[in-house]
Amino acid sequence: MLRLFLVLLFLFSQSLHIPALPAAQAAAEPLKPSATAFYTAKKTAGKRPMLTWNSIPGAVSYEIELLSRLPENPNGVLPSRYEITPLRTAYAPGYQADLSAVLSARAYWRVRALDYDKNPIGVFSDAQELVLSNAVRQPLRPLITSDLNWQNRPAPLYPVYAWIPVSATTRYEVELLSRPPENPNGTEPSVYRIWSKQVTGFDCYDDAPRIAPGTYYWRVRGIDAAGNPVGVYSDTASFTVDLSRGAYAATLGDSITHGGGDISHHPADWEYGYQTYLSFPAVNLGKSGDTSAQIAERFCHDVLPYQPKYLLILAGTNSLRGDVPATEVIKDLLSLRSQCQAAGIRPIFLTLPPLRPEAMQRVFQAETAPDWQYKFNRVNEFIRHQDYYIDIAPALTGPDGLLPAYYSVDGLHPGIAGKQKIAQIINENWDRVTAP
Repeated sequence: MLRLFLVLLFLFSQSLHIPALPAAQAAAEPLKPSATAFYTAKKTAGKRPMLTWNSIPGAVSYEIELLSRLPENPNGVLPSRYEITPLRTAYAPGYQADLSAVLSARAYWRVRALDYDKNPIGVFSDAQELVLSNAVRQPLRPLITSDLNWQNRPAPLYPVYAWIPVSATTRYEVELLSRPPENPNGTEPSVYRIWSKQVTGFDCYDDAPRIAPGTYYWRVRGIDAAGNPVGVYSDTASFTVDLSRGAYAATLGDSITHGGGDISHHPADWEYGYQTYLSFPAVNLGKSGDTSAQIAERFCHDVLPYQPKYLLILAGTNSLRGDVPATEVIKDLLSLRSQCQAAGIRPIFLTLPPLRPEAMQRVFQAETAPDWQYKFNRVNEFIRHQDYYIDIAPALTGPDGLLPAYYSVDGLHPGIAGKQKIAQIINENWDRVTAP
């Protein structure tokens, strides 16, 4: 992970004209995707194969190149002269290629990662052979990428469902089920549906906290512009909710707690959640978009059922970057403290990392309150006077007082290196804040 962080820091320094790392500290090997889907003579592809690869830290998107033969420039960053079609862009680590116009029975493909400005991050993957057959009929169905109990971890309270998109689709419908569907890979909704939502893109944020213990099942299907199903439902995935998994510690907050970063990575990408790097078990009770008032309001419903011994609280960013005064955020934090104390839970407040408003404007077209730094400072000073707090803000603050670009592409959400830094500081202070 350290090597990946150094690579990202070097690449960002080049694009932002800040001093680069010394050559001896830079990683020796460039970032390079690796294919995870293979179509050979023993496993031929149809004319619409699903191409997949591993996720590259820091990548905002990917470009897929289809080739008539092996490239003349392996491990490069420039397109090959053997390119069949123009480069295709994907925002998830997978792409369903339409090769219906390819007459040859053999082709090749490779992929490279891109930053926000479409500049290559690292080099193209090794080119993979594509053996095509008109006899192969591959059903159109999204490929699920969310693993909500990854490595046997507790599922986040607000799940995010994610998949690799399919072609000819304008939106997707996710359905959550109480039992495995009676019609796997079908086209009609299941009789066991308990919730559904239609979205565009490749992920879906659940609106409701999945707090009732038990096993849930979910799947997704594509829908065209006329409202008709595109292909069939994906395979079915499941996740389990067990309230006892949050009995030791929980994390409460907005999207910085919920997870995600680098624009196209969502909370289902575990490497973008600081909980992944904690030295102790914790259930994720974050909810993207929440203000401090909303976080305080959902305490009884979302926190009390877990009865955590310790509650890490990071709240106020979405309020303070808008027009909410610091005094109101402090009132919300006081409310959270009182509710914790009444329930026998120890509240552990985290100071608020700074923002980078110009990046937020560029990526989200989001205005930031002109006095945001004054308000952040007032709230952080309040937090530093609490009985139990961890000061993460200084480590995430650059010399200019802003969130460094190498920690966040969008100026708001820390990426992998930022989430690792948050966890590192929490781990270093954990014995102190949990001492009797």
